[in-house]
Amino acid sequence: MTERYTARLRAALAAAGEDRIVYDLAGIQDRYRDLRRELPEADIRFALKACPVDEVIACLVRVGAGIDAASPREIRQALRAGAPAGRTHYGNTVKSDRDIAEAHRLGITDFATDNLEDVAAIAAHAPGARVFCRLATRGEGALWGLGEKFGCPPGQAVQVLLTAHDLGLTPAGLSVHVGSQQMTADAWRAAFESLADVLTTLHHHGISLDHLNLGGGLPALGYLDTQGTPLDPPLDKIFAVIREGMLQLRRSHGEKLRFVMEPGRHLVADHGAIRAHVARLARRPGADGEPRYWLYLSCGRFNGLYEMDSLQYPLEFPTHPEAEYVPAVLAGPTCDGDDAHSREHAPVQVPRNLASGDPVWVMSSGAYATSYMTQGFNGFAPLPCRWTGGEHHD
Repeated sequence: MTERYTARLRAALAAAGEDRIVYDLAGIQDRYRDLRRELPEADIRFALKACPVDEVIACLVRVGAGIDAASPREIRQALRAGAPAGRTHYGNTVKSDRDIAEAHRLGITDFATDNLEDVAAIAAHAPGARVFCRLATRGEGALWGLGEKFGCPPGQAVQVLLTAHDLGLTPAGLSVHVGSQQMTADAWRAAFESLADVLTTLHHHGISLDHLNLGGGLPALGYLDTQGTPLDPPLDKIFAVIREGMLQLRRSHGEKLRFVMEPGRHLVADHGAIRAHVARLARRPGADGEPRYWLYLSCGRFNGLYEMDSLQYPLEFPTHPEAEYVPAVLAGPTCDGDDAHSREHAPVQVPRNLASGDPVWVMSSGAYATSYMTQGFNGFAPLPCRWTGGEHHD
């Protein structure tokens, strides 16, 4: 899997004398350009929640990305990074009256919604705004299916957009989200079928939308599953299904129909990595009385590795290139029992002669690492951010 990581990223990790998370800005920009080549008909808007780091946001804006923001604070961060308000939308269906009004004051015109109460609030606090209604999806095939918190059934979506029209808003679009780290192309195929049905029903009611938002869900490439096997998402097949779905919807519902996508982890995960260190490699008796190795890292669930419950991050041990490896349970440094891989995880392979202080590189950890950090749980500070590469403009 080493080919997934650039020489720039490895050089930055090697140069780091202390724990930190490092981002390869040029690698992030290259991933964005690759996505544009695969889906040239889509307007790409970075899901800021995946990596709310100013330098990362700015580097994507410089090469053409818009922003999917989920709160006024994210909107302000996007605008400071140079994102135009017209290419920044409020993509969260959960928002208070105050937040709607603040986003409207900041110049945001496009709002996600999925219920009648929210539509009424948008009409009251962002008069004349454009709304796009999120359809519920099942999330099957994704590592994180997102549950029932977001989206509505097709019939409700029609009612939401008709009500928006009656309240003086512009019913502008529909959106879907197939689940985070979606591993199947079928999820997008089903999403396109649902979108087509709602578009047809809206047309019968005299409503013509101008865009469809295909959401996030595009997978990162470098993760391991809980058994330590590379996930290997079928990205080429996913792109083929998305291109075909866009083509068919334009043929049946008008060539002017636009498409938006909101990638997050796909752009940043594999181009961010954590330089951590070994707190201790210890042998302790397990429940069966047999000794087991435990690798305690300087970072864990509460300061960088929140998603370790659903996957394994590739680990590299740069000071032990040729070592005897042993299986170990991975755990973070805090006094919380959940700060460790669960019993369902296969052990990670680690050098037997690891010593306290040895560096460990946690690869493919660029997505959500900074988003989910606490403000120093148990006194273990959030990781500082550093970056390398990327295009810059004066």
